[in-house]
Amino acid sequence: MIVDAFIVLFGVLALVFAGIVLVARQPMRAALALVAHMTSLAAIFACLDVHVIALFQVLIYVGAVMVFMVYTIMLLDDRDLAYRKRFSATLVPGVAVAVVTGLALLRVLGPAGPGAPTTTTGLGPFSFSAFSAAFMTRYWLHFELATVLLLAGIVAAWAVIREER
Repeated sequence: MIVDAFIVLFGVLALVFAGIVLVARQPMRAALALVAHMTSLAAIFACLDVHVIALFQVLIYVGAVMVFMVYTIMLLDDRDLAYRKRFSATLVPGVAVAVVTGLALLRVLGPAGPGAPTTTTGLGPFSFSAFSAAFMTRYWLHFELATVLLLAGIVAAWAVIREER
C-alpha cells in the first residue's frame, strides 16, 4: 500500500518536472528539471523492485547524459536575449495539448476503457514475456536503427562544433 503511494508521488513529480522541462526558457533550469525527472523515474523503478533499471537510469541518464547536456549548455551564448524570458511562447498551446492528451489517455486507459487489462496474473499483453517476445521478433531492427541514428547525430554535432573552431 505504501509502495503504491510512493509510485503515485514519484509519478506526479515526474510529470511536473517534465512540464518544467518543456516550458523553461533558460537551458540550465531545463537541464536541472530533466535531472529531477529522470531521478523520479529511477525512484519509480526502485519502487517496482527493478533495481537494476533504476541504477542504470541514474548512472547512464542522470550521470552521463546530463554531463553532456550541461557541457552543451555551457557552449550556448548567454548573451542571447531569448533566454531571458521566463516562459516559452508555446506554453499555452503546449498545456492545451497536454490536457487533451491526458483526457484521451484517461478515457482509453480508464477502468471501463477498451485498453484495460482483463487479467491480473501478469500474463496479458502487458507482461514482460510478451514485451520481450515482441521486441526480439518484431522491433529489434527498429531499436538498432535508432541507435545508428543517435550515433549519426552525435557525429554530426561533433562535426559542427569542430567546424566552428
